[in-house]
Amino acid sequence: MTDRRTARTWAEIDLDALAHNYHLLRSLAPDARFLGLVKANAYGHGAVPVGRKLERLGADMLAVACLDEAAELRKAGISIPILCLGQTPAELAPELLENDVTQMVGDLETGRALSAAAVEAGKTLTIHVKVDTGMGRLGFIWTEGQEKTACRDILALCALPGLKAEGIFTHFSDADGSLEYTRSQNQKFEDAVETLRRAGREFKICHCAASAAVLNYPCTSIDMIRPGIALYGYCPAPGMDNPGLKPVMTVKSRISAVRTLPAGSCISYGRTAVLDRISQLAVLPIGYGDGYPRCLSNQMNVLIQGVPCLIVGRVCMDMCMVDVTGIPDIHAGDTAVIYGPGLTSRAASLAGTIPYELLCQLTPRVLRLYYEGGAVIS
Repeated sequence: MTDRRTARTWAEIDLDALAHNYHLLRSLAPDARFLGLVKANAYGHGAVPVGRKLERLGADMLAVACLDEAAELRKAGISIPILCLGQTPAELAPELLENDVTQMVGDLETGRALSAAAVEAGKTLTIHVKVDTGMGRLGFIWTEGQEKTACRDILALCALPGLKAEGIFTHFSDADGSLEYTRSQNQKFEDAVETLRRAGREFKICHCAASAAVLNYPCTSIDMIRPGIALYGYCPAPGMDNPGLKPVMTVKSRISAVRTLPAGSCISYGRTAVLDRISQLAVLPIGYGDGYPRCLSNQMNVLIQGVPCLIVGRVCMDMCMVDVTGIPDIHAGDTAVIYGPGLTSRAASLAGTIPYELLCQLTPRVLRLYYEGGAVIS
C-alpha cells in the first residue's frame, strides 16, 4: 500500500541531529543560558516539534518573531519562556500577557503604550530592552553622541508601571564577516550595560551572541546565547569553520516517471534545454510551488542512488526534470534527495542566497516527518 506521507515530496527532520547541535553549541558557552530560535516555523523545520524537543533538552528560552508564533507554541503546551523579537502593537498586549510572552521593546513610545495596556489589564509584562549598536533595524540607538539620550530613554522605559525589564540585548550585523565592526558593536553594548548599571539599572539577562558570534566570538556569550541557523546544522556564512554541526533537514522526492527522449528534444518551459543525445529523464514532483527555487534550473543537481543528477530545463511550479541517463535500474517510485548535507549549501550558493532562505521558503505542501532514533515519531 502506498504511504501517502512519502508519495510525493517530503522533509525528514532529524531531532537527534537537533539534539547534537544543541549540545555542541551549549559546550561553546557552558555558563550561559540557551535561547533557541524557532521563528519562521523554526527556519522551516516546524516550530512546535522543534520547540518541544528544545524544551526537553533543557533550553532556557525560545524566540519568535511575532505574537502568533508564540501563541502557537503555548497552545501546543510549551511552557518555557518565549521572547518575541518583533514589534507587537499595544492593543495586542492582553494576548502577550495571556500567553506569558516576553516582549522586545526598542523605543520609549512603544514601551509607554505597552505599559498603559499592562496597567489596564492589571498585570505585569516582562520585556527585554533592545539596543541598536549598528544593525540599523530596531532598538534604542547607542552610537556616538546619542548615548545620553538612549540611556535616559531606557531608564524611563524601565521605570514604567506594568513592565518588568528582565533583559537587555543587541544584535550583531556582521559577526560572520568583520571582526572590527563586531568588536565595535560589542564595545557599544558593554558601554550601554555599564552606563545603565552606574545609573542604577541592572538586568538579569544580557545577550548579544547569535549563531555567528557563538561560533566566532564565544567571548560575547555573556548571560545567554541565541543560536538560530547553527541549531539547524549550518554555519551562517560560507567559509566558516564548522565545529561538527549536523544538518537537521533532508528533503526528498519520489520519482513520478522515467522517460527516454530523443536528441533534439526541448525540455520544459521556454525551451531552455535541448537534449544533445538520447537521454533518460526522471520527473520529480517538486517545484517552486514547494519552495524549490526556479533559478536552480539547468544548474543544480539532486542525488539519485547516490549519483548527482542535473536538473534539465526550467523548474516548474509542481515538477522538475533531471537527467538520469546511465543510471541502471531506475524506476518511478525511486527516491531523489533534494536538500541535505552538501546539497542545501550548494543550492543556496547557486541561487545567490543563504541556506536560511531555502529552508524557510519550503511550503506547507512539503510534509515534515520527525525522526528520533531512526524512527518516525510524528
